[in-house]
Amino acid sequence: MKKVLLSLLLVSTTSLFAQTPCTGGTAGPYPCDGYILQSEISLGTLNAGAGNDSWGWTDPSNGNEYAIVGLNNGTAFINISNPNSPVYLGKLPTHTSNSTWRDVKVYNNHAFIVSEANGHGMQVFDLTRLRNVPSPPATFNNDAHYNGFGRAHNIVINEDSGYAYAVGTSTFNGGPHFIDISNPTNPTAAGGYAMDQYSHDAQVVIYCGPDKDYAGREILIGSNEDEVIIADITDKSNPVNISSISYGNVGYTHQGWFTEDQRYFLLGDETDEQGVGFNTRTIVFDFEDLDDPQLFFEYSGPTPAIDHNGYVKGTKYYMANYRAGLRVIDVSDIANGTISEEGSFDTYPTSNSASFSGAWSVYPYFESGNIVISDINRGFILVKAQVSDTTPPVANCSNITVSLDANGSVTISGDQLDNGSSDNSGTVYFLLCEDTFDCSDLGANTVELVVYDDFGNRDSCTATVTVVDDLGPQIDCPANFTVAYDSGESFYTLEDFVANGAVSATDNCTSNLTIDQSIAPGTQLTVGTYTITFDTTDDENNSSSCSFELTVVEVLGVTEENFELGLAIYPNPATEEIIIQSNNIELTSITLSDVSGKVIYSEANLSTNQKVINVAALPRGVYFMTLNNLLTKKVIKQ
Repeated sequence: MKKVLLSLLLVSTTSLFAQTPCTGGTAGPYPCDGYILQSEISLGTLNAGAGNDSWGWTDPSNGNEYAIVGLNNGTAFINISNPNSPVYLGKLPTHTSNSTWRDVKVYNNHAFIVSEANGHGMQVFDLTRLRNVPSPPATFNNDAHYNGFGRAHNIVINEDSGYAYAVGTSTFNGGPHFIDISNPTNPTAAGGYAMDQYSHDAQVVIYCGPDKDYAGREILIGSNEDEVIIADITDKSNPVNISSISYGNVGYTHQGWFTEDQRYFLLGDETDEQGVGFNTRTIVFDFEDLDDPQLFFEYSGPTPAIDHNGYVKGTKYYMANYRAGLRVIDVSDIANGTISEEGSFDTYPTSNSASFSGAWSVYPYFESGNIVISDINRGFILVKAQVSDTTPPVANCSNITVSLDANGSVTISGDQLDNGSSDNSGTVYFLLCEDTFDCSDLGANTVELVVYDDFGNRDSCTATVTVVDDLGPQIDCPANFTVAYDSGESFYTLEDFVANGAVSATDNCTSNLTIDQSIAPGTQLTVGTYTITFDTTDDENNSSSCSFELTVVEVLGVTEENFELGLAIYPNPATEEIIIQSNNIELTSITLSDVSGKVIYSEANLSTNQKVINVAALPRGVYFMTLNNLLTKKVIKQ
C-alpha cells in the first residue's frame, strides 16, 4: 500500500466460527458472488487497531494450514486446518513501534517480516513452533533478526533461490536489498540494486517464460512508482537492468504478478482510480520479449474501488480491491486480450468507493482452496469458492525423440510430452521450463512437465527427451567452370579448392569439418572435363557431398607469338589495370571470373580493339578472362 494517510478505522470486535453460504448475493453481511464465508476473526480478538498484509504456510509434516496476518502492532498466526473453526495461536509483536505497513513472506518453514516502523529490520519466525502452542493466544518472540536496514515497505522472496529482497528501504536508493536466507535463522547481506527510483513491490522468479535468452536466470519485475522495470539479478554482485515500461494515466505503479506461463504481467496502479476517476483498472503487459515489453490491454472492473495486491493461481487472478473486497478474475483467455470477473466477496459492504479501507491483501495458494483476506477494518476473513476444485489433475508423460535443426536447436511443447493428462474439470494446461535443446544436449534428457487446472491444482510427470542430430553438414561447391594452361605448358595443376575457399562446409554441431577432395590437389590435368567431388562427415556420422565439373583448356599466354597473332593482355600479373589489345580481331565480349566460377566483371555488345579493366579493388589471386566467349586466359592480380 502506498504511504497515504488512512482515515480513522472502525474496529469490529466480533469473530465468526461457522461457514456461511453465499445465498441471494450475500454471505451474512457481506455481498458475494460465488464465494462462501468460512470464518473470520476480528481486530478486537486480535488485539489490533488495523490489518494489513497476509501470507500463508502449510506444514509439510501434516498438511495443516496456517494464515499469517499482518497487523499495525505485530503479526498474527492462525491455524485454519479447520476452516470453520480457526484457532488464533498468537502474535509476534512489532520489533519497534506500531505501523500501518507490515509485510510478510515465507521460506523454508520460516516467516520473514518487515515494516515501515523505524528501526524494525527483518524479523524471522520459525513456523514449526506453531505445531504446539500450549495456551493460545501466545506472545511470540522472533528466532532471528536482520538489521541491515531499518524500515522496509515490502519483502519479496524467491523460494527457488533462497534469497529475500527487501524493497522500499533506506538502502540502495529504495531498490531491492538482497539477503541470503538459505539458512533462515542466519540471514546474510548479499548486496542490492540501486535503481533510478524507489521500488515499491516486486516479483522475483527463476525465469521459465517465452524469452529463451533469459531461461534459468533470476529475474526481478519491479513496480517502481511510475513504471515497471525488468532486471536480471542472477549475479548478486552485478545486477543488470533489462528494460522498463510505463503506461498512460500513471498514478502510482503499485504491484503486479505473472501469469503461470510468465508471458503476461498483471499490474495494479494504486491511485489511478482516485486521481483519474475511472473504475478499477488492471494493466496487462505482454512480456514475451523481456528486452522489449509491450502494453497489451487494460481491464476495467465493475466498481470504482482501488486495486491493491493481486496474485495469480491457475487461470485466476485474485485481487484485493480495498472497498470492493476480493475480486476473482478469469485470465484463461488473456492471450486473446480478454479477462473477466468471475466471482467476488466484498468485505466492505457499505461502499465501493475509491478509498483506502477494506481488503488490503489476499493469499490464494492453500491446496484446500481456502483464501485468506486480510482486511484493514475487519482483520482476518477466510473464504472459499462455492464451487471449488481441490483435486489435482493426473499428469501422464511420454518419451520423445527430437532432431536438431540447421542452427543446432530444437524447441518442444508440453503437448508433445503429454500422454493423456486429465483433470476432473476437463481442462489442463502445461508448464515446461526445459523446452529448448542444443548440441550440448545430444542424447537422453530428463524433463519435468507440470500439469495444472483452472484452480491451480497441479501434478507433474517426467519424460525422457532424446535429442539427436541427423542433419548432414551443409557443403557448398562452385558452379561448373573452365581453367586453362598456357601454350608453353602441357598440363593444369589442380588447386586445393578447400584451402582457397572455393568449397566450404558448415554443420549445426561440428565446428571443425574435414573436407575430402576426390581428385587430389596437385594432380596434373590435361585438356578435358573432370568431375570433382567433395565429401564431409560430422561428429554424428552424418555425411554430405557436392561436386562440380572442371573443364581444362589450353590458352594463349603473353608471348611474342601472341603479339604476332594480334592479341595482347598486359600487364600480367597486374596491380591496377589490365589492358586488352586486339589488332586483328574485334573484341565483342569480356568476362572475368574467380577460381570458383563466380563472375567478377562482365561486359557484352562491345565493338572495340582495346579495353582497359580496373582491377585495383580485386583481392590478390588467380582469375580467368574469357574473350568473345571463345578464348580463356589466366590472369593474376597482385
